[in-house]
Amino acid sequence: MLGRVSTLEEKRTNEYRNHSIMLENREKLNVSGVEHVISFNSETVILETVAGVLTIKGGELDVNKLNIEDGNISITGVVYSLNYSDKHGMGERRSGLLGKMFK
Repeated sequence: MLGRVSTLEEKRTNEYRNHSIMLENREKLNVSGVEHVISFNSETVILETVAGVLTIKGGELDVNKLNIEDGNISITGVVYSLNYSDKHGMGERRSGLLGKMFK
């Protein structure tokens, strides 16, 4: 069908809308599309975003601004790496691991 976006494309568009990352000089990071802060300390920040789980590694990381209603977070410190993983896949792995532990 012409003019009709496939269901997979619609899902992909909805999952990745309103998500952006701005990193200035590896010292100031702004992320939008944040749904949940999973954990954070001075070396690692783990965020659940609309595009998947985002793991930020660095030194002296500090969460300066957090607004979950708007989905925005501001982090300062030295950023060493940014890594995405699929939030659906992580849940499956967790249940698989727990399932193995309780067999």
